[in-house]
Amino acid sequence: MSLPEKFVERVYHEMGTEQGEALCNSLLGASPTSIRLNPHKPFAQPEGVSVPWNKYGRYLDVRPSFTLDVGFNAGTYYVQEAGSQFVGHILEGLDIEGARLLDMCAAPGGKSTLYSTLVGSEGLVVANEIVRNRAAVLADNVRKWGLGNVVVTNNEPRHISTFESWFDVVAVDAPCSGEGMFRKDEQARSEWSEGNVKMCATRQAEILDEAWKSLADGGLMIYSTCTFNSDENEGTLRAFSERVDGEVMEAEVIECPEEWGVVCGREGVWQTFRFYPHRTQSEGFFAAVARKATVGNRPVTPKPRRKIMNDIGGKAREELSRWVNHPEKMRFAEVVDTCYGYYAARYEDVKQLAASLSVIYSGVAMGRIFGSTLKPDAALALFADLRRDAVARTTLQKEEALQYLRKAEVAAEHFAEGMNLVESEGCALGFAKRIGNRCNNLFPNSLRILKN
Repeated sequence: MSLPEKFVERVYHEMGTEQGEALCNSLLGASPTSIRLNPHKPFAQPEGVSVPWNKYGRYLDVRPSFTLDVGFNAGTYYVQEAGSQFVGHILEGLDIEGARLLDMCAAPGGKSTLYSTLVGSEGLVVANEIVRNRAAVLADNVRKWGLGNVVVTNNEPRHISTFESWFDVVAVDAPCSGEGMFRKDEQARSEWSEGNVKMCATRQAEILDEAWKSLADGGLMIYSTCTFNSDENEGTLRAFSERVDGEVMEAEVIECPEEWGVVCGREGVWQTFRFYPHRTQSEGFFAAVARKATVGNRPVTPKPRRKIMNDIGGKAREELSRWVNHPEKMRFAEVVDTCYGYYAARYEDVKQLAASLSVIYSGVAMGRIFGSTLKPDAALALFADLRRDAVARTTLQKEEALQYLRKAEVAAEHFAEGMNLVESEGCALGFAKRIGNRCNNLFPNSLRILKN
């Protein structure tokens, strides 16, 4: 499938014949395959050449069948475009451990899981997605990554902005015309139009305005798209800066070695970064960074609309505590009839968010307590801080593990009587319960492998 004619005309006009031709030719070639490792789950991870701007990023020589890889299903790595991983480089030298970070347009979760790695157990990522089914995919990927420091919300930006001046970092990976994905996504090519570019720019302006309200004085804003045109990139930032006259200031300079091939620039106070497929081993990507000036704003939270979370103590807390490696760092709460674990440093923040926003997942779902015993949720198996000897452990060979991941029947003789943690290739995958001569596969339907 060829590139849209109007797109080609614009690229040649803006970049010149030589660079325009090089870009268009690159968009008709093969895409590189890149992943980002989970440093909290150092098991069964593919080897590859390092992505220069992210220490956890790897290029793979051959694209494997990720769906049939045990490590992928266990959340030991995330399949993510190399250019998108650059947001980690932007934040790397800024010491954001312990920060509150908003990822306003978060699905499917590549950047959210990256941010959760950077803020650590003392920090909190609020990953918002306005489209409900995409938010469900986001929640699944957050569960799989397993760090327990993310709140997934399903709200419009204007609802998120009721948490005024609340976040240390706000990232807007804005919905865009997707020109940077032409190489790997034929649908992006077929849906492209000049009218869609303008529509996207309008929507980006609305999202940026709301996101800005949530950013604390002195906080960092990261704006990004996967498109090339200046209307959705520099033009959007230029118009935004005019609307918030005097509130935007330069951030610390982000170093970007020339050999990376990234085109660095400025749009007013914004430092900008452009990834072109003919210059970098990446799909197309644009990012920009600036800070909010100190204008005297104080953090404001909306009035709670409901009480969702109920603190857990006593014997129930003792039972939950034995399932994690560092219970002294955690708090536990019940939501409806399910117990959740949260890092204590941001527990009160999570309660505030849950009382005002549409939260579809937060912390780590631990399961339900019957009598004095926890029936573990599948998400607990994927939690990086799971205490694995809290329950019997069963190791399956790869083919047996794939049967388990398909939610098929598994042979009872592999398992101890009662609840078992299912492992393979050093990875925790989920739970199964043996009752006599049969074994119940407790792997969740939403994550099961459908591919043969």
